[in-house]
Amino acid sequence: MSGLESWHEEKQSGWLYRELAKAESEPRISALFAKLAHEADAQALQWEKNIGTQTLPAFAPSLRARLVIALARRIGPRRMRTALAAIKVRGLSAYSAAEVGGHAMPTSVDEIGRGHRSVGGGNLRAAIFGVNDGLVSNASLILGVVGANVANATVLTTGIAGMLAGAMAMAAGEFVSVSSQREMYEYQIALEADELKEYPEAEAEELALIYEARGLPLDEARRMAHTLISNPENALDALAREELGLNPQELGSPYGAAVFSFVSFAIGALVPLLPFFVGAKLPSAAWIGASLAASGLFGTGAAMSLFTGRRALRSGLRMLLIGGGAGALTFAIGQLIGGRLG
Repeated sequence: MSGLESWHEEKQSGWLYRELAKAESEPRISALFAKLAHEADAQALQWEKNIGTQTLPAFAPSLRARLVIALARRIGPRRMRTALAAIKVRGLSAYSAAEVGGHAMPTSVDEIGRGHRSVGGGNLRAAIFGVNDGLVSNASLILGVVGANVANATVLTTGIAGMLAGAMAMAAGEFVSVSSQREMYEYQIALEADELKEYPEAEAEELALIYEARGLPLDEARRMAHTLISNPENALDALAREELGLNPQELGSPYGAAVFSFVSFAIGALVPLLPFFVGAKLPSAAWIGASLAASGLFGTGAAMSLFTGRRALRSGLRMLLIGGGAGALTFAIGQLIGGRLG
């Protein structure tokens, strides 16, 4: 990154922090943003001295930054954390902290950022949703074709095509999503590495301000921050965890996400096809498949209660009603279209 680009980044960071300090309703975090704005302004001033003020253009925040701030003003910075992280806003880990004085400070690098998001986690949750998507989409597709009164082979071919097409679409979508997310996080970590090399003292001060916002006295926060920054092996890891809320070792694998999504969707989509594979014929094969899919929908809905905190029976029945409604509607549409085309 050139000196001019670094100057603009720091100027924009200062502007962002000041705007966030105004928009943030929680005094503890608003004060943190105000202090980070001061640090960013100081770093921008250092770049101005290195470059020379006569060669600097007039500063203006990017369109992306203005849009993100406009949304943050409307719905609150807390809800915009992902977008804010993407435009180099630091200190967002303070949102994960308990009330002042109630959050334990790390005593080693292994404890830094504990509780922050893990990009590669949540595989069980993703598997449940993938199976559920496969159940709903392929059962509905099969019922729609059955409603059109077509041959047994046509239903089976359509179901297999729906399973493969849906699984591939899920895999492709997850690959692109995780790849883009990983690229963004790697870019953010690379920026931290550049800044750590350029001005380690300023980075240590930013880290100290984050610890202060989480309840540690400023002098003690500074001692801890300087201890972490002084160790080259731990410094970047500490900044990534505390400033970005990331675990650099768990950024997620796009290939793993793609395979995981493909398999989980295919498992769900296979359920309503099972009667056809064992030789059952229409219409019994369709209704057996629909019954199996209904059981699967109830099971995945109940499993989702692990993540929502709701009662398993309620979650299972809700998913059964939603999936059953989708299948019934698709069957009716298939009958309507099949009757007209026939």
